[in-house]
Amino acid sequence: MLNVGTLDRTLRIVVGLALLSLVFVGPKTLWGLVGLVPLLTGLARFCPAYQIAGISTCGGSCGKHPSNRE
Repeated sequence: MLNVGTLDRTLRIVVGLALLSLVFVGPKTLWGLVGLVPLLTGLARFCPAYQIAGISTCGGSCGKHPSNRE
């Protein structure tokens, strides 16, 4: 089940890439690996924390193929 909407997904990917870049540029710290969490949840469109809390930012359209919409 998908629970991450388009805007949420975009923000997660951007923040994830920004944090991950800290491993290679800037302070070159391993704390940048924390960026893998938002990056992976953004790419997968699924957030385990959202599922536990019963949150979805999809607006009811996640997982539906455009040709199947009414």
